[in-house]
Amino acid sequence: MRIVLLGAPGSGKGTQAQRLIEKYGVPQISTGDLLRAAVAQGTPLGLHAKATMDAGRLVDDATMLGIIRERLDAPDTAAGFILDGFPRTIPQADGLTALLAAIHRPLEAVVLMAVDPDLLFKRLTGRRTCRACGRVFNVFTAPPPTPAPCEGQCVTPDLFQRPDDSEATIGKRLEVYESQTRPLADYYETRHLLARVDADGDIDVVTARLESALAALKQARH
Repeated sequence: MRIVLLGAPGSGKGTQAQRLIEKYGVPQISTGDLLRAAVAQGTPLGLHAKATMDAGRLVDDATMLGIIRERLDAPDTAAGFILDGFPRTIPQADGLTALLAAIHRPLEAVVLMAVDPDLLFKRLTGRRTCRACGRVFNVFTAPPPTPAPCEGQCVTPDLFQRPDDSEATIGKRLEVYESQTRPLADYYETRHLLARVDADGDIDVVTARLESALAALKQARH
């Protein structure tokens, strides 16, 4: 299994990635985690990335692709990988395609976890954290139960919204995601690699949809 997983914040992408990891025994490769690890380990590419970030610039695509290639050399990727957070742009997608062709490990699928934008907005802006126990609730989809789980302290006055979950912040994040992802979806669809999965609903139901979409793509290639 060699796939790219696309999904907006709140789409359930992380949950479904964990299920794929458990079933297929392949690692999830998060470019954010890779970058932090390379910097912490002081690899040549990590040092270059750190200098770039320290200068207030974005890490260039060539450096990120180099870090990804190093990760793909690890033994745990022999059965495949789930790329998360890369590519984000068409030039990055071109670079990734060339990289994977060079190591003879082309992508098998690109999965887009699709959720209605209005539902995503509600999911994300409805998140509240309990000051007493730290549990996260959602005032729209998963409000605190009655009686409350932390001895009556998880009530509305003790719930707070993180700044990252404000309507303005979430709106901007979703706008950026939409502007980045739509061209990528078209890019991979023309290459017959894209699987769109309805990510709204019960977790098990979404997992079944995901498995079905991957199987359909695999069958179409043969």
